[in-house]
Amino acid sequence: MSQKLEQLSASLQATFEGRVQSLRLDRGELTLTVAAADYFQVAEVLRDTPALGFEQLIDLCGVDYSSYAGSQSFSKRYAAVSHLLSVKNNHRLRLRAFADEDEFPVLASVCDVWPAANWFEREAFDLYGIMFSGHPDLRRILTDYGFVGHPFRKDFPISGFVEMRYDPEQGRVIYQPVSIAPREITPRIVREESYGDVGHG
Repeated sequence: MSQKLEQLSASLQATFEGRVQSLRLDRGELTLTVAAADYFQVAEVLRDTPALGFEQLIDLCGVDYSSYAGSQSFSKRYAAVSHLLSVKNNHRLRLRAFADEDEFPVLASVCDVWPAANWFEREAFDLYGIMFSGHPDLRRILTDYGFVGHPFRKDFPISGFVEMRYDPEQGRVIYQPVSIAPREITPRIVREESYGDVGHG
C-alpha cells in the first residue's frame, strides 16, 4: 500500500471509528463499507471534512450480491456503491452500503450531499429496485413506464413473453407476444461443407 493510501486509510479509520464495517484495499483502491443507518451521515462527513474532502461523486450504482448473500463476506443482497473523488487531496474512494432488507431494499438518498446522485439513484432504483428515501424524484429512467420488475436483478428472467414496438398506425408504443421462439443460446461454428477436405484450396 502506498503512503498516500495508508494515510487515507488511517484517516478514515480515525474519522469513522465504530462505524466502519470494512475498509478494504484491492487493486490500488479503498472500499469503505458502512451500515445503511450510517450511510447518509458518513457521506456528509466524507464531503465536509477537510482531510478527506470528497466533494465529487463520480458514479453511483446498484449491486445485486445474490450469489454471495448469506455468506460470511456478504450477509445482505443489495448495495449502493459510490465512487468518490477528492480533487483537492487527489484521493479516490469507493463507498458501499447494504440495504437492511432484501425484500424491500431501502437506503438514504445522498442527493443532498452530491446532487449528481439524482439520476444515478434513479438508475439503481429502475434496474435493481433499490429505494432511496428522500430522493426528490424517484421514478424509472431507462425502462418503460409500465415495465414490471428490475432487469439487473440476478433472478430476473432472461427471456419474456411480450415485446414492445412503436406502431406508426396507432401512433404509440404497443405490446405484443414475442415474435422469436425461445431457444438456448449455444455457440455454433458454421463452416463450408467442403471444410477440411483434402485438396480444398
